[in-house]
Amino acid sequence: MAPREVQKIAMRPDDLLSITGVWSEGELHVSAFDSRGKDALSTIGLAASGHLNSNESDLTELVGWIAAQGGDCNACIAAARLPASDDQFVLRASSPITLWLSRVSNRDQLVSGFGGGSIIIKHQPSGRTGQILPDPLGDVRDEFTVTRGTGMSYELKQGEILQIIDVEGQQCSDFVALRADRLDNGEEWLIDSTATRSMVRRAYPGPGMLDKFFDSEMRPLLNVVQDTCGRHDTYGLACTARGYAERGFPGHVNCSDNISYALDPYGVKRRSAWPAINFFWNTWIDPNTHDLLVDESHSRPGDYIAMKALEDLVCVSTACPDDIDPINGWSPTDVHVRIYRPGTPIRRAVAYREKEDAPMSLSQESAFHERLEPLTQHFAPARDLWAPVNFPSHGTLGEYWACREAVTLQDMSGLRKFDIIGPDAEMLLQLATTRNVAKLPVWRGSYTLMCDETGSIIDDGTLFRLAHDLFRWCCGTEESGRALQTLAEKHGLQVRIHAMRNALPNLALQGPKSRDVLRKIVFTQPNVPTLDQLKWFGCTIGRLNDREGAPFMLSRSGYTGELGYEIFCSKADAVTIWDAVMAAGEEFGITPMGSAALEIIRIEAGLAAAGAEFASGVDAYEAGLGFAIDLNKAEFIGKAALERNHEAPRRVLKGLLLDCNDVPLHGAGVFANERQVGAITSATRSPSLERGIAIALLSVEQSENETRLEIGQLDGRMKRLGAMVTDIPFIDPQRKRARA
Repeated sequence: MAPREVQKIAMRPDDLLSITGVWSEGELHVSAFDSRGKDALSTIGLAASGHLNSNESDLTELVGWIAAQGGDCNACIAAARLPASDDQFVLRASSPITLWLSRVSNRDQLVSGFGGGSIIIKHQPSGRTGQILPDPLGDVRDEFTVTRGTGMSYELKQGEILQIIDVEGQQCSDFVALRADRLDNGEEWLIDSTATRSMVRRAYPGPGMLDKFFDSEMRPLLNVVQDTCGRHDTYGLACTARGYAERGFPGHVNCSDNISYALDPYGVKRRSAWPAINFFWNTWIDPNTHDLLVDESHSRPGDYIAMKALEDLVCVSTACPDDIDPINGWSPTDVHVRIYRPGTPIRRAVAYREKEDAPMSLSQESAFHERLEPLTQHFAPARDLWAPVNFPSHGTLGEYWACREAVTLQDMSGLRKFDIIGPDAEMLLQLATTRNVAKLPVWRGSYTLMCDETGSIIDDGTLFRLAHDLFRWCCGTEESGRALQTLAEKHGLQVRIHAMRNALPNLALQGPKSRDVLRKIVFTQPNVPTLDQLKWFGCTIGRLNDREGAPFMLSRSGYTGELGYEIFCSKADAVTIWDAVMAAGEEFGITPMGSAALEIIRIEAGLAAAGAEFASGVDAYEAGLGFAIDLNKAEFIGKAALERNHEAPRRVLKGLLLDCNDVPLHGAGVFANERQVGAITSATRSPSLERGIAIALLSVEQSENETRLEIGQLDGRMKRLGAMVTDIPFIDPQRKRARA
């Protein structure tokens, strides 16, 4: 748990909860409720010592939960304060309760890095028998279990929400839905997987813009609200008697027959092979052979998909009986179905896990969503948050030109933030990162890398020094936080790594007018740098308008290559700060910007991205990030490999100016005559250069400027795009705009 974060945990009798990391600078408050919403702290051996304060924690989710339970959301919430301790707290539930944990921190401490560290919570359920299902999403009308090897039919009314749950994990479930109005007329109109793929332009729909299943008339039947697995099949049939017989298992129970039996009461004609949506079935198309491939399911125990009915429907769900393939983990199990009444407020969400075996969290709306949602409906997952892709009132190109010529504001809250604090903080960061941290003064930042022993990049980001022994690492993934923790433990360092999670939402204010906007609203105390004193990568602590205004960390940084700043604040102040920046920027033509415009700008600026320019097997020099490596440092992780590769490089990152407006895909081959000499890492059409541009990883022999190469399309051979090698950035190679 990060500072000001609130967590809900459902506990049953004899469940244990262990809590570590309750340091003196950050308290933890515990509230507990029974099934009637009454105070239940006594069931875990605690007594109320006060009430929760919305100035100390972000209580919006807790207050909403109380209201949903029929409670008074304006009433004081009793809480027990856990005192600071180096020891572990262990709580045991004596009856079923809902526990709410609240991390306490004031906003000034949070922004300045002194808001207390992350607290580790571990929930150990008691030994239980029977099904363990995820908590209901809302008001349940009906629920039932589809036992393994069977199928069940049921009816959905328009507006109801269907949840299909994989109880034990790695269990597939075929799904068929037919329009009830057409069945009444003797017609069978069901989900059409081909129409669905054509409409959503992908293998299957998911929460967000492209979220619907369609029938063959291209009429939507259901829209996907939540999906915690994200791996399904819309290509194969439900398993059939013939399929098993041809593999030596005649008479094997199968989903197609089970679907037919389940639909008998509705007068639906039996079929030997049913076209179905197979939830949790892990299939994909090989891009070279075009074979349909299959493997064990990605679903974990309790994974589910939730869909809202857009018509009255008759449905069937199966628990697939396949025990001769890996698709059900070789051992078929049960599927559970819940139906929620219309009007149940279930937010759209996908699952997010910090790593493969980490607990699941559902994607959240960012702290700025209240202002973003009226402006656009086009959001996409950015780690565990929904981020806007574009804004229709301006469009991607309008946002692009606003950033180049005026000023834009973008929600970048999906960035990960870690506060590293302690007497050995500098020593740890010297070992972990590629730049010389000893040269980094207070109120300065630097772009740097974390590498593994092979010189490949674990993560990149900006490291800010907020005090002698306090650093803030703003980066791309949680992996770098885990790497820092492992390194600190290995060397026995006196340092704490505080995962800030979503406690510090942030905005990027970018463009030549960005400083003019901030001059109208930023107040700084005499002991920190002023706005006009901030040089490139400088940072400070500011307030909105005056000494009593909302606090925030302000850095002169960004991901556009333009003059720009980033604002880091408390969730409680996010909307206030958004409103103030937009109001101050009105006279300068401020425009909200999404990820689509940012992608164009970052490619023009030659800025590297994870999964594109750097990935496993690509070292930091090959990723074009040699400027962020100081080989004069005594030691850092990956130094030996980087020294070796630097002396004899085989590949180099360069730009390509295309002779056309085509945009090649990531991974497209780059050719010199018949031989492939590189691959595209990123590409776009540049509005400023009015042509296609690409970043490519090329062999050093073909990397000289003005070398003519070709980008392969249509299997790399049937179509070629002419291009000329050039340096990156494509625009403003001296970074004069960012330094202005």
